[in-house]
Amino acid sequence: MFFFILGKPRNCSFRSPCMSSTSREDRTLDVEVFRHIQNRQYGGKHLYINQEKMMLPFVSQHVPPLLAEKEYDMGEINKIFASHWLDERQVAIGTKCNKLIIMDTKTGKQFNIPSLKSSKNSIPAECPCGIHSIALNPSQTLCATGAENTNDLAIYQLPTFDPVMVGENGHSDWIFDITWIDDEYLVTGSRDSKLALWRVETVDSDSEDSEPLITAGIRMPDYAITKPVISRLCEKAQKVRALAYHDERKELAVLSLNGCFHLWDVENFNARIHRCLIHSRENVCMAVSKKYCSYAVGSQSHIDILDPRCPNTQTSILSKYRGSGVRSLSFTDDVLTIGTGVGVVLFFDVRAGRYLESDCGHSCSLMAGSGWLRHDETFRDFFWEAEYPSAIYTHRYNSTGTRLFTAGGPLPAGLWGNYAGLWQ
Repeated sequence: MFFFILGKPRNCSFRSPCMSSTSREDRTLDVEVFRHIQNRQYGGKHLYINQEKMMLPFVSQHVPPLLAEKEYDMGEINKIFASHWLDERQVAIGTKCNKLIIMDTKTGKQFNIPSLKSSKNSIPAECPCGIHSIALNPSQTLCATGAENTNDLAIYQLPTFDPVMVGENGHSDWIFDITWIDDEYLVTGSRDSKLALWRVETVDSDSEDSEPLITAGIRMPDYAITKPVISRLCEKAQKVRALAYHDERKELAVLSLNGCFHLWDVENFNARIHRCLIHSRENVCMAVSKKYCSYAVGSQSHIDILDPRCPNTQTSILSKYRGSGVRSLSFTDDVLTIGTGVGVVLFFDVRAGRYLESDCGHSCSLMAGSGWLRHDETFRDFFWEAEYPSAIYTHRYNSTGTRLFTAGGPLPAGLWGNYAGLWQ
């Protein structure tokens, strides 16, 4: 495992003037010493994979203070809603303007992946709103995301991104989130308040349901057109916004925009629990911690920690940027990473019950770059008098936990812009 430190911190948002270059070098040395001791303990290269897993708690606690940002020029795309690492160098991103892009984090080069078209039997959702989710199956051989119709599902083969399948007629409105159950089955949640269970199918070249994809005059490989195995309304839910799957408990957590938390049994695809959240404004993101068997739910000013084993308990964490909205969440061992609507990334130590702090006692946070904002007619008429930092709609750690990709764009729906950066 290697650590790269680029540049100096610019302010005390984990680019703190209180943190000297000496302290950063000391921490880097501590990490390398820890790695060397672990490597020696297990006989050099022996059990290297287990060694990496053992280092995750140490890395999650000590890496954030070392991170420095590399911001990318993303052109004129609109708001990056979803992202996922494909390997240690490439990241897939999905945008509000319905583009699926592969970006090389080393060079900044971008490659557009053609959207998969549905058949004539698919009815597009009104006012399409782009790609909100990108999910890889457990074996990392398939990538699921939105199709050209934003209420349909697209499956690509990895690493080539050859088209595999389009799932249609499962939803009548935008797909907000996707999660895999195993290598073959996955679930989608939609703005139409429904959940759909899908099975990946490959194309039969003799089938009439196969759909050729033609882009720039080039005929792409055929792909299958399928319907969901089952599609069910999530009762008491008004617009399914986020999904999280706990594979050991075989349970699917569902978050709806009316401030409800639902647990589904994936084996019979039925709801087990419905709970109303204390903080019910702008519930748009959720993450699962297998270690603590808990779910984190983001709202306008809080993060609620829910344990399904204790249905009457709920722990609330007050965001340090109240009212800005929690837009993305992820667990890395004991640390909960929080992306906010004002371009700041926070780190909460679940075990200690407090935010991570720097050596000078200030809260550990990352302040995102300025991004790009289109100064169009809407901006000039309604937004020119104020500044709008980029919301962190998505963030992803690489496999080692030492590099963090953050992306998003302006929070107001009427503004067109984007932001993407890599912390390493």
